[in-house]
Amino acid sequence: MSADLDFEQSAIILAANVRRHIVKMVYSAKSGHIGGSLSSTDLMAVLYSKYLKHDPENPNWNDRDRFIMSKGHCTPVQYAILAERGYFPIDELKTFRQKGTRLQGHSVLGKPPGVENSAGALGMGLSFGLGIRLAQKLKGMQNSKVWVLMGDGEQNEGQVWEAAMSATHHQAAGLIALIDRNGIQNDDFTQKTMRSEPLDKKYEAFGWNVLSNIDGHSIPEIAHAFEWAITQDDAPTCLIFDTIKGKGVSFMENNPGFHGAPPDDEQFKIAMQELQ
Repeated sequence: MSADLDFEQSAIILAANVRRHIVKMVYSAKSGHIGGSLSSTDLMAVLYSKYLKHDPENPNWNDRDRFIMSKGHCTPVQYAILAERGYFPIDELKTFRQKGTRLQGHSVLGKPPGVENSAGALGMGLSFGLGIRLAQKLKGMQNSKVWVLMGDGEQNEGQVWEAAMSATHHQAAGLIALIDRNGIQNDDFTQKTMRSEPLDKKYEAFGWNVLSNIDGHSIPEIAHAFEWAITQDDAPTCLIFDTIKGKGVSFMENNPGFHGAPPDDEQFKIAMQELQ
């Protein structure tokens, strides 16, 4: 029990630090995707605290798990997590979206270390992750996993469903899709833009193991879902997390206006006060 409490506390502290980094980065750059980064912070904190097999000292370790950021616009949360985990100095976060930086607005493979894919246009990550998982299997890496983080708006993309169908055809157990279901995409609320629900039934129909209605801001629930996912050895697995866009900053929560907009000076002060 003590170990569980220590893990939960460390994940909570990590998530709190990451949220502050996200807001600072987007405010300083005057651009960046803040809402979806904040909604997926707790998932990332739990994943990188305990469940992702990785080594910041050796980011190209062959037997590592791979994390694929399919919703590649949400680099603020990815960079903040990688910096906190020791992949590069935290001070470098100040260069986010600046000229000459490694920390681009969308994912770039290897920039910085720990970024496993280039992304921008949505829908590619699940296909990319499937390819990596099949390569792992060919190399006999049965115990390695590929974790792919997608948004719920991203489920509008046809390539997602081609990959979902291919993954079961190729029996890609060890491929774990994480869906950040925050209910908002670039233009509006997701169900107004395109009715993609029920996502759980759709993935089940494609032959995936599915766990849905997970509280994406509860450290114990996230951990339980990950524990379940890593035991599924007969098919690819999909975890659907219910999250809040802009989680942690009151005026950003469930607000489509903060999908990709920075806070102004006064909003920044309020946000940082709330995140203390």
